[in-house]
Order: sequence, then structure tokens, then C-alpha cells
Amino acid sequence: MPLKPLCFMIMPFGRKATGVEAGRGPAEIDFNALWDRCYVPVIEALGYDAVRADQDTGVSIISQMLERLYFADLVLADMTIPNGNVYYEVGIRHAAKQIGCVLLAAEWSRRLFDVAQMRTLNYPLSEGDITDETALAFRAAVKDKIVGLSESESPMYETIDGYPSAVNRQAASTMKVELAQLAAFQTKVRAVRAAPRPERMRLAQQLIAEDGNPPTTYPVALALMGLLRDSVERTADWAAVREFVSKLPARFANEPDARELLAFAIGKAGDNAQAIAALQTLVAGLGPTPERLGLLGGRYKRLVDSAASDGEKQVYLAQAIDSYEKGMDLDLNAYYCSSNLPRLYRERGDEGDEERAHIVGQIVVAACERAERLNLTDEWRRATLLGAAFDVGDADKAEKLARQVAVEGAARWKLDSTLADLKVSVRHVKDDAQRARLLAVIAKLDVVNGGGTGAATA
Repeated sequence: MPLKPLCFMIMPFGRKATGVEAGRGPAEIDFNALWDRCYVPVIEALGYDAVRADQDTGVSIISQMLERLYFADLVLADMTIPNGNVYYEVGIRHAAKQIGCVLLAAEWSRRLFDVAQMRTLNYPLSEGDITDETALAFRAAVKDKIVGLSESESPMYETIDGYPSAVNRQAASTMKVELAQLAAFQTKVRAVRAAPRPERMRLAQQLIAEDGNPPTTYPVALALMGLLRDSVERTADWAAVREFVSKLPARFANEPDARELLAFAIGKAGDNAQAIAALQTLVAGLGPTPERLGLLGGRYKRLVDSAASDGEKQVYLAQAIDSYEKGMDLDLNAYYCSSNLPRLYRERGDEGDEERAHIVGQIVVAACERAERLNLTDEWRRATLLGAAFDVGDADKAEKLARQVAVEGAARWKLDSTLADLKVSVRHVKDDAQRARLLAVIAKLDVVNGGGTGAATA
């Protein structure tokens, strides 16, 4: 009996969270049910034997995975959620075989940027438990389209002429020249970053005039955007960031990173309403992320500070809290959003807000300490942890962190930006002894920071 062709399935297994906001798609997907009731019937109807990765039982699972990715007649990959294993295996198949790899995803999903550009077969998925109706709709949406898409070339073969064994030497030489030019440019970027802080914005703008007006590649544009953002010294500098991003060629200006930075710069330059509109458009079009929702919450928080009436203030406060809560819900370890909530809850002062503030503060502490254990790079981790210690009224932790500040210096702990928030947080600490100790910590931090933020007050 002849063997059937093999279809190897790349997908998550078990029940996984989708991370999408309520109303866009289901909160979770039972990927085992999706496999059993949707993918297997389609694969078998197309004449293939169906295998997926978690069915490997040998001692060398990675070797089996690589072999199946190479030798399978067809590979299907479900990209609905950003799963690291799935993305890695798709990359291997794209490099290994010219055709025979089909990407699929629920129609509401938001793929990570690079993959979002690739041809993907979308299917309906209104709920994650896979009912009979869902399975029928899935099979009707994908079965007749898989064969045609399986003949499409992989990005590697499509992009690189002669790949893999007869690559054009002139093209290779040209690329090496381009990489050498990029390396030289990145050397200039590092030199600006190493310059004294007050000099960086001038040097960054000088580099743009020499090498990036306009930038010829997106890596250059991305590097210059980051350099400008990190060189800002005063509010007026955000105008330079805004001008640079707004004048990028359309193919660069439409990238998510550029759109996020432009919205941020618009807000920092003082136009919060326009920044909010830009961020809402970005979220509606490309989906929510903790970063985007955090930026949105920050713009609403600025409107709280400038509200003309108490009623207007309460509206903006609710919108800021809502944005930060949605961002926190997407990823508890991404503490950007959650770190802003305790002070906002206490400012709102609704029933249960004090308890919410304390719980979220503990979440922020746990997330920051996790990032420290994992050695995750984030220039705001130290300052965020210090702020969270004040938000939960933990004088022991605050005193320990203050000793680290004295050793490592005010700049590394962002004291210029965070001391004012600490002085707000300490006012809400109920325990007199803890509050007194925290006030003493603030006094010491003021000294470390050069006394520039004024005396601590109860």
C-alpha cells in the first residue's frame, strides 16, 4: 500500500490565551480541539496524513521536528497567536523548501509585524471551544484554498535570486557593501549615544543631516528615530522628533514603530488630543499592545492634569485608568501600564480603589523583580520598582533600594522623573511609622539627586 503524502502541522497545543481585547475574538483557544475538529479533517480530505509537533515521542524531539519540517510534503502553520516555537519553525521551513508552507490565522488575529506582510489564509473563529458550527465554517473557509497557496514560493526563494545553491555573486557583493555602510553608520550612532547628554540632540540632528535626510533603509530610519527619542533633553526637543518622523518616506512612516513614536512625540510636544486620535487609529488598525495602551493612558493622564473642570477631570481619569488596565491585562509582566494605576486609583477614590491600588502595586513589584532575575534590559525597571515600593508602603524595600541608588547614582534610577511621584505616593500610606520611614528615604534620595526637587512633605 503506497504511503500518503505527509502534512506536518505547526501550531500551539492545549488551551492558550489569545491576548485580544474583548469583542475582537475569544479570550482563549482550545488548540487541541482546533486540531482535532478543524485541521485534521481538512488535511485528510486533501489526501495527506496529518502529524503535528506535540505527537513526537522520541528522545530527540528537535531532530524529529527539523526532519519533518524538511521532508514533509506540506507544512501548515497556525499564526493566530504569537508563539515562539511556531515562528521559529516557519522560518526553518521557509529557508529549507521553496514551496509547500501555508500560513493560516483566525481572521481577527494580529500577527507580529514581519509575518503580517506574508500571505496568510484567514479563517473565521468566533469562539475558542470549537463547536460543530465553528468547525464547519473553518473547513469551508480553508479547504479549497490551501492547495493553491501551497504552490507559493517561500520568502527566501522569492527574494534571493538563485537561493540556496546558485546565489548571484554580484548581489552578494552588493549586500556586503550595504552591510559595511550600515556598520559605519551604526558606529556614528554609537558615538552620538556616548556623547555628553546636553550634546546629543545637536549631534543627532547633525547625523540626520549627513546620513539620513531622508533615510534610505528602514533600519537607518529606525536607528535615527530611537536616537532622537533618547536624546530629548527638554520639551522643545520633541518638535524635532515629530518633524523627523512626519517627514519620513511613506513606506517607513506607515510602520508601527514610526506611528507609535510620532504619536508619542505629538503628545510630548503638547497636542494630547491629536496624539490620542493617532493612537486610537493605530490600536483599531493593528491591535492593542501594552506599549500602545500605555502611551494612550499617558496622554489621558496629561489631560487629567490640565482639565478645566472636575467633571472633565473625572472623564479623563476614567479613560486613563481604562487604557492602563487593558494594557496590564494583556501582559502582567509588562509593568509600564500597571505601574501607573495605583496613584490613579487613589486619585479617583472609588469604593475598592485603595485595595486595587495595593494589589496592582504588588503586581508591579513582582514583575520588576522577575525582570531583574531574568536580567531583562529596561532602563525604567529600577525606577518602576522604587515607585512600586512606595505605592505598597513597603519601607523595608524602599530603604534597601535607596542604598542601591546611593551606590549607582541618581541618573540610573531616573530620580529627576520619579521623585515627584514618590512624594505623591507617600501621602497615601496609612501607617504612620511606614510613612515616616518613607519620608526619610525621600529626604536621602533628594540629597543623592542634588536637592533639586524640594523637601519631602507629609
